[in-house]
Amino acid sequence: MTARLLIIGPPGAGKGTQATQIATTFEIPAISTGDIFRANIKGQTELGKRVQQIIESGELVPDALTNEIVADRLQQDDAKNGFLLDGYPRTVDQVHALDAMLAPVNAKLDAVVLLEADTDEVVARLLNRAQLEGRADDTEEVIRHRQEVYAEQTAPLIHLFSERGILVAVDGLGTVEEVANRINTALEGVLS
Repeated sequence: MTARLLIIGPPGAGKGTQATQIATTFEIPAISTGDIFRANIKGQTELGKRVQQIIESGELVPDALTNEIVADRLQQDDAKNGFLLDGYPRTVDQVHALDAMLAPVNAKLDAVVLLEADTDEVVARLLNRAQLEGRADDTEEVIRHRQEVYAEQTAPLIHLFSERGILVAVDGLGTVEEVANRINTALEGVLS
């Protein structure tokens, strides 16, 4: 079965963990723009050098560059029968760019998984992770700001995907297995 999926949710909701589970279940690649950026920076590719300069200056990677990277990744053989996007699209303009990328092959997103999580719960989770991983920059103030930015930027996407009838909201709190089971049940209802 072909499945073109997207996972969204606030920072700390467990998107990366669940993306791996979903990709394994549906035998599709999990495509994370953050991972692509980091791999290119580490490999010192031309793209990596451009992205590193942008990030070091404190800016966000521009939509045009992000769109180009995703378009290239979606054309690779392993994504022909589907994919799970994580970290893209983040804006309504990026959603329209993704629609344009998929149009030539007469495809569209099949479902969008929204991991819902209580803000205080994910803040506590991220503070704990910051302490365990020695991330001194991840203060409560910074983490709460990221939550606010997510809410502002993602609210229009939630509305857009809900209007398209492809949004499935799942409680993102619980064990990895509990959340994975909720996601699989929700996706079965949409993809069947």
